[in-house]
Amino acid sequence: MKDHHFEMEMEVRDYECDIQGIVNNAVYQNYLEHCRHKFLNHVGLDFAELHNDGIDAVVIKAELDYKFPLRPGDAFLVRLKMARQGRLRVIFNQEVIRKTDEKLMVKAKITAVLTKSGRPLPSDLLVEKFEAAGIEMEEV
Repeated sequence: MKDHHFEMEMEVRDYECDIQGIVNNAVYQNYLEHCRHKFLNHVGLDFAELHNDGIDAVVIKAELDYKFPLRPGDAFLVRLKMARQGRLRVIFNQEVIRKTDEKLMVKAKITAVLTKSGRPLPSDLLVEKFEAAGIEMEEV
């Protein structure tokens, strides 16, 4: 992923692996979500504060391509690049990269929308915060 907007380092913990000795596929969702939350905090958005204002960010679609498995003790990077789709949807393009050899392990496209009282809300609030942080979002 070229020109990612955010990156964080993590390490596989033993309990995240299944009987095959590899990270369970569902655990990657946790890695990706943790990165998204850290990114949103980094640009000045607080989930609890948004929720208290009646606004929730909701994942409506998750596409994950598993390329290679991570194993216990592997250090890895989770990268994120933002995009926008129409007025409502924001896209978190993400990758999980093994640190030792920079091998792509997982590629993901997470689509989210904002809701207020259960109704869709334009993504302008997010886009304004991203732009204020110097993040340019491409339209997809």
